Amino acid sequence: MTTMRIDILNPKATKLLKDLAALNLIAIQDTPQNSFAGVLKKFRSKFKSAPSMEEITAEVELVRSKRYAKSEK
Repeated sequence: MTTMRIDILNPKATKLLKDLAALNLIAIQDTPQNSFAGVLKKFRSKFKSAPSMEEITAEVELVRSKRYAKSEK
């Protein structure tokens, strides 16, 4: 068995896929709406802009310095 994720660009393809499923040639499974990408999209929609690379780097360095300080004790 091979599993694929397919993005349908043309609604006519949906009918074709359903016809193939009716012939038991393929199985169609709905993907859950709370996928990781969906969660990210939801979080991102709440903010006006994404953090800059400098802000991300500063946060990473802060976490690393705290981690290394704990491991040296």
